[in-house]
Amino acid sequence: MSRLTAFIVPLQRALAIAAIIAQGGIAVTGSIVRVTGSGLGCPTWPECVPGSIVPVEHPDVAALHQWVEFGNRTLFGVIGIITGLCLVAAWLNKPRRRRVIVLAAIQVGGVLAQAVIGGATVRLGLVWWSVSVHFMVSMVLVWFAVLLLRSLSEGDGPARWLVPAGARGLQVVMAVVMYLLLIAGTFVTAAGPHAGDSKTPRLDVPVPTLAQIHADLLFLFLGMLIAMGFFVRTRPYWVLVGVVVAQGALGMVQYWTGVPEVLVSLHVLGAGAVVVATAMLWTSSRERTVVVEVPASDDQALSKA
Repeated sequence: MSRLTAFIVPLQRALAIAAIIAQGGIAVTGSIVRVTGSGLGCPTWPECVPGSIVPVEHPDVAALHQWVEFGNRTLFGVIGIITGLCLVAAWLNKPRRRRVIVLAAIQVGGVLAQAVIGGATVRLGLVWWSVSVHFMVSMVLVWFAVLLLRSLSEGDGPARWLVPAGARGLQVVMAVVMYLLLIAGTFVTAAGPHAGDSKTPRLDVPVPTLAQIHADLLFLFLGMLIAMGFFVRTRPYWVLVGVVVAQGALGMVQYWTGVPEVLVSLHVLGAGAVVVATAMLWTSSRERTVVVEVPASDDQALSKA
């Protein structure tokens, strides 16, 4: 192993872990923007206020709201640096691994897409569906960040599943239901009291109706998770069970107590944890071996000459 490789490999792991934390963390800081009513604290894009990138005294916008929203935007810059370094490290490592480079590039592309979506969200006045898209893209990027981390400790051969076919199919359906569950959660928030700005129109659907749909999807996910226990009882499985149960309990308390601000942000943090745990169960259910290139024999080499 070269000195460069010996340095880059652990760096890649640290950057991938940082990407997971940052991609999930931006969703949490976004929730803080919402519950503090700071969604339009910086009412323009890419400037915070007309004529200034950073917050300045403004007669129509409170300083606190400006700095909360500006802090959220600044974190995007941090994520951009982290994901950019992930891609650079993947490119510099020798031999270059196509799968690692692609997964790192997805992170960079996702951050660029999020910048565009974030700008559009501000310009659209925080319309509820744009905020939902913003959150969901973050959750997809969290999933791919977990795949990136896993790719660093496995080979580039074809995936070999370590679980029965029934468990493989169940995990695919679980992933789909998980994202439907997250989407339903964004709808509950969109119809609730935390719009990000007092003037933002809400989703015109009764909150109890959306909360029931959200709860039904949770119970469906739990049912499939119980079924998965007949096939898999590994550590990642039990971690996912614990995270889902805790997140479900938190959601119930949140609903019963009138959606207090601090629980909203904790619930968003829990949503990211569910995505990470589900992705970890997914990656632990298969393995990729190292592809070994067998050198050609002397006879083969002469025949090709």
